[in-house]
Amino acid sequence: MTDIDPLFDPTGRVTPMKQAIVGGRSLWDDARARLFRNKAAVVSMWILGVIVLIAAFGPLIWVHDYKAISDARTIAPTMDNWHILGTDIQGRDLLARLMIGLRISLMVGVVATAVSLVIGVTWGATAGYLGGRVDNFMMRIVDVLYALPFIFFVILLLTVFERNIVLIFAAIGAIEWLTMARIVRGQTLAIKGKEFIEAARASGVSRRAIIIRHILPNVIGPVAVYVTLTIPVVILAESFLSFLGLGVNEPLTSLGVLISEGAKTMEEKPWMLLAPAITMAVTLLCLNFIGDGLRDALDPKER
Repeated sequence: MTDIDPLFDPTGRVTPMKQAIVGGRSLWDDARARLFRNKAAVVSMWILGVIVLIAAFGPLIWVHDYKAISDARTIAPTMDNWHILGTDIQGRDLLARLMIGLRISLMVGVVATAVSLVIGVTWGATAGYLGGRVDNFMMRIVDVLYALPFIFFVILLLTVFERNIVLIFAAIGAIEWLTMARIVRGQTLAIKGKEFIEAARASGVSRRAIIIRHILPNVIGPVAVYVTLTIPVVILAESFLSFLGLGVNEPLTSLGVLISEGAKTMEEKPWMLLAPAITMAVTLLCLNFIGDGLRDALDPKER
């Protein structure tokens, strides 16, 4: 009597058991595969990659400097002298200013989101794991900060410290971490009663090590999704401040500043508004599609 190999069927083909053993994938492998099957997310990643490259290297190689003032004021888009998107009221090339404005807006989005990520994840994980009075005290601070109007908080900072781009990073990041903290706290409360956390605690692992090694890796999925959705919110917040005249200082610019300048002359010179508005719309759409793709990839129930 011959032994039957469960890894191969009678015809010699590989069975599903063999495929599972040889080709088994981790949770992150499955998530990556689901993300790459999302056509909208993949296309958005390619488009966003091109946008980032343009913002990073475009101002370095373009023939015009974003600060250079010329006599060619408010001319329409033309190939003469390479003013592809025209010029503004001071004769500065709009394409050069669009690229540097895109760079500033992306920098604000990434840096402010990173600030909110560090503060929010640390605050939320600590409050959720410690619980009790510490949790109540920390989350009441979050509630108080939520009650402060965003624009009032920013104006207060600008009045005290003067206007500069670093302050804009700090002001926006200091507000956006509140929602991040609540999300991480909720996930931590759901995880801290699990068996592996109890086992780590019984083994004598310190609270700090439990939070870093066990809590944070298990909340990274929702956090990653929220980060991709926070960047568009931060870019819009910076654009709103710039539209009100509270954004970056000249000669620097941002998408919000360009949209504000274009809105003043949109009837006579629509090209000054269309280019930054379309650029912002495409960037925000790409980030939102990527965020939706990550959400579906990291949570199969949402597919």
